Amino acid sequence: MSMVTFAIFFLVPQLAGATPEGMASRYVGRTATGEIAKLAAERLGFNDPLVVQYGRYVKGIVVGAEYDYGAGVEYCPPPCLGYSFITQQPVFPDLMNRLPVTLSLALGAAVLWVGLGVGIGVLSALRRGSVFDRTAMIIALAGVSLPIFFTALIALQIFSYGNPFSFAAQGGTYTTIQDSLPLWAYALLLPWVTLAFQFAAGYARLTRAGMLETMNEDYIRTARAKGLKERRVVVKHGLRGALTPIITIFGLDFGLLIGGAVLTESAFSLNGLGKYAIQAITDQDLPKVMGVTLLAALFVVVANLIVDLLYAVVDPRVRLS
Repeated sequence: MSMVTFAIFFLVPQLAGATPEGMASRYVGRTATGEIAKLAAERLGFNDPLVVQYGRYVKGIVVGAEYDYGAGVEYCPPPCLGYSFITQQPVFPDLMNRLPVTLSLALGAAVLWVGLGVGIGVLSALRRGSVFDRTAMIIALAGVSLPIFFTALIALQIFSYGNPFSFAAQGGTYTTIQDSLPLWAYALLLPWVTLAFQFAAGYARLTRAGMLETMNEDYIRTARAKGLKERRVVVKHGLRGALTPIITIFGLDFGLLIGGAVLTESAFSLNGLGKYAIQAITDQDLPKVMGVTLLAALFVVVANLIVDLLYAVVDPRVRLS
C-alpha cells in the first residue's frame, strides 16, 4: 500500500514531467513563490533519488520523521503519515480526530442498508412477481440510479428545512457519542437513511437474484422433503447460500466508506475523512491527501480480510473445501 501510494503521488508526476519545485509547491501551498518552493524542495529532499525518498517515507511511518519548515524543525511521531506545512501539524492526529465522524456514519448506515436490503431482497425472491416484488425492485432501481448528493439535498429540504414538522437535524450539527448518545443519533439519522437508501437498493437486487438461484438448488428440495419448516429452509439453507456475494460487496463498500464518504459528508457538512480530503485537495496540501489515501487503503484491506474469514462462518462449503 505504501509503495502504490508513494508511486501515485511521486513517481507518476515525475514521469509526467513534474520538477522538484513543482512537487514542493504541493507541500507549501499554491500561494508559495518560486523561491519558497525551491527552498522547500531542498529541505524535503525532493532532489534525492526516488528510492531514497521512498525509504524516508516508510521510515517516517515506522519511527517518525523530522520536518524542516524554515522557521524550525518539527518532529512527527509515528505513525507519521506526513506533516502539513500549511497548518504546521502532523497529519495522523487530524485523521484520528475526523475518523469517529466517518466511522459513526458508516456503521449506522451499514446496519440500515444490510438489514433493509437483505430483508427486502429475501421477501421479493419468495414473492416473485407479486406487487411487493415489483414495487420493491422499482424503488431499488431508483435508489441505485439517483446520486447521493441529489437525494441528500432533497432529504434535507423535506425533513430538515422544508416544513414545521421536520424531524431530522440540520446539516453540520454533529454531536459526539461521548457527549450525548441521543443527540449523536439524532444528528446522524438523516445521513444514515440517505446513505443507506442508495446501498440498500443494490443489496436488495443482489439478494433477490441470489435467493432465486439458491432456492432452486437440489439441497433446498431435499431440505423440504425432509419436512423442515419453511422458515428454517429459507434462513438456514437458502439465505446462507446466497450471502457469499453480499458479504463480498459489503466488505468493499464498508471499507471504502470508512476511508471517507465524500459526497455524504459534504452534503450534510460532517467533518469526517471525506470532507477532510476535499479540503486538502482544494488547498493542494499533498501530505493530507496521501494520509487519507493510505488510511483508506488500509481499511479496504482489513475489510477484505474480515470478509475472507467470514466466508467459512457463513457458508459450510468453504469449510469443507
